[in-house]
Amino acid sequence: MLTQETKDIVRATAPVLAEQGYTIIRHFYSRLFEAHPELKNVFNMAHQERGQQQQALARAVYAYAANIENPESLAAVLKNIAHKHASLDVRPDQYPIVGEHLLGAIKDVLGAAATDEILAAWAQAYQNLADILIGMEEDLRAESSRRPGGWTSWRDFVVREKRPESDVITSFVLEPADGGPVANFEPGQYVSIAVQVPQLGLQQIRQYSLSDAPNGRTYRISVKREDGGPYPPGYVSSLLHKHVDVGDEVKLAAPYGNFYIDVNATTPIVLISGGVGLTPMISMLKKALQNPPRQVAFVHGARNSAVHAMRDRLRQAVRDYPAFSLVVFYDDPLPTDVEGQDYDHPGLVDVRRIQESILIPDADYYICGPIPFMRMQHDALQNLGVPEARIHYEVFGPDLFAE
Repeated sequence: MLTQETKDIVRATAPVLAEQGYTIIRHFYSRLFEAHPELKNVFNMAHQERGQQQQALARAVYAYAANIENPESLAAVLKNIAHKHASLDVRPDQYPIVGEHLLGAIKDVLGAAATDEILAAWAQAYQNLADILIGMEEDLRAESSRRPGGWTSWRDFVVREKRPESDVITSFVLEPADGGPVANFEPGQYVSIAVQVPQLGLQQIRQYSLSDAPNGRTYRISVKREDGGPYPPGYVSSLLHKHVDVGDEVKLAAPYGNFYIDVNATTPIVLISGGVGLTPMISMLKKALQNPPRQVAFVHGARNSAVHAMRDRLRQAVRDYPAFSLVVFYDDPLPTDVEGQDYDHPGLVDVRRIQESILIPDADYYICGPIPFMRMQHDALQNLGVPEARIHYEVFGPDLFAE
């Protein structure tokens, strides 16, 4: 339990962390990887190269300091982090290593301003946070291992099917190499996949939403190939697309994540996705349409038909289920794309234009896609009067504390 004196010191130094946070965190990662290069196998090195991980952790440290008197306000964020850590197989013995180098970076960057009193307060605060997360992660692992077909750490899976879904998205059906069952999951959850990346000489881990309903035998992930642009290509997504084929083995963590539908509810749901953000929605949709089917409205935005994954299956679902409706936006239609046939509206997803279709009494709203997309949809729904408690969203990558 933190003393009031410790809380006061941490809160008082929060503005300094906000000002120097990125420099401190960049130095922290430099120290950490120099002393423990094996941890590069855990961290997303593409995010490291882009500076995203540094920025996200700097925001996280500041948010923790600023809310030290009211940690309950961070409960949802800590829950997200615990699920991510459990999926990455982060272990309790790694927390002291991170703490040592975080405090060392604070001392190195702030110099004499980082007094023994300040460092001691931050050490206590860090340990308090670590204890909370370790407890949450142990509970999640225990829950996972208790499920029929569940496991902890990593398990070998074989690629049984590889199916292109669009020009940039490919689905992989994965079956345990040991022939055993797999744990069921909540529709919307994800798995971590670990592969060796030759160009880095490292293992890299990525998290992908499960894109099919639970079946007890296999998992399906649908992966967007990330390449080109000003940043390094998607190391793992490119490798999966180009070099992982049927019969190859990969390592998977058990399903985690707290972005999912309540499978016991009967109220309507509205799914709003952008790009590859539709993958967890497909899992939610398939489960929601099982007997008895719930009312589901699906709003999806894509660039055009070339990159619109699973479009034929979604159109077929509209024909098969009267309780299901679909609205598609294309912001850059191909000359061959026909409005009213391939898509319903040109431009970016704008829920205001279709509010009569999605403002459904007692509905819950689920949003997944790029962070700017989710912010825009979240704010638009609030402006239309949808209560915050009914808006749910998923964030991948390092942006857990994104502003």
